[in-house]
Amino acid sequence: MATVLNNKRPDSKDYKRLFGPVRSRRLGVSLGVDMVPFKTCSLDCIYCECGATTVLTTQRKEYIPTNSIIAELDDYLSTNPALDYITFGGSGEPALHSGLGGIIKHLKNNYPNRKLAILTNSTLLSDPKLRADILPCDLIVPSLDAVSDDIFHEINKPEKSLTCAGIIEGLIALSKEFNGEIWLEIFIAPGINDTDKETALFKEALTDINPAKVQLNSLDRPGTCSKLAAAPASKLEEIARKLAAFPVEIVCRGK
Repeated sequence: MATVLNNKRPDSKDYKRLFGPVRSRRLGVSLGVDMVPFKTCSLDCIYCECGATTVLTTQRKEYIPTNSIIAELDDYLSTNPALDYITFGGSGEPALHSGLGGIIKHLKNNYPNRKLAILTNSTLLSDPKLRADILPCDLIVPSLDAVSDDIFHEINKPEKSLTCAGIIEGLIALSKEFNGEIWLEIFIAPGINDTDKETALFKEALTDINPAKVQLNSLDRPGTCSKLAAAPASKLEEIARKLAAFPVEIVCRGK
C-alpha cells in the first residue's frame, strides 16, 4: 500500500506513534498515525503484511494515551512539514482507539488546512459513535473483501461477533452521513473472492454503499498465508469491467 520513506524526523527525533512520512500510491505524501499496539485488530487477514493478529478484538478503548499521540502530532506539525494527508492507519485497526474522535477534533481545530484520512477495515462502522468520530475526516478508505460470510471468514478471519451484513450496514450508514469522499478498497484473493458470484454480490453491495471510488487491490508483499498469490492483472481488469457502473481503479501491480 505504501513505501516508508523514513520513521524519524530530520532532527532524528524518534516518535512512538507516528511513522513516515510515507509515499503512498493513493495518498501522496502521508504522515501515518499508528493508534493501537502492534497487531491489535478486529480481523486476522491472510494478506496482512504486518503478520498475524495477536489481539483479536472489537473493543474500543484507549489503547495508547490519547494525549501522547496529540503531543507527538503537535511536535511534528510545529515545523510545518509538507504533507498531503495525515493518515490514521498502521499495524492494527485505528478505529479501535476510543480517543480517535478527540484526536481528529484537535487536528481540525488547530490545523484546519491539514487533510485527514483514515484507513479502516470497516468492522466497527455499525457503531454510531465511531461514525461520528470520523465524520470530520476529509477521506475515508474502508475495505470490504467479501459479501459472503464463508469467504469473509476465509480471507479476514474476523472476531467472532462480526458478519458481512453488519459491516455492509455500517458502510451504508457511513455513506449517508459522510460529506467527504469514500474510496472503498476490495482486496482480491485469487480463487476465493474473485468468482462471478462474489463479484455480482460486490456489485449489489456497492449500489447501496455508493462510494466515490472502488479500488481493487491484491498481494504486493507476502502476507500471513504462504499459499496466497497476487491476482493476475487480467482478472483484476475483468472484475473492474464487471463493476464498471462505479469508478474503479486498480491500485496494485497484479502479476
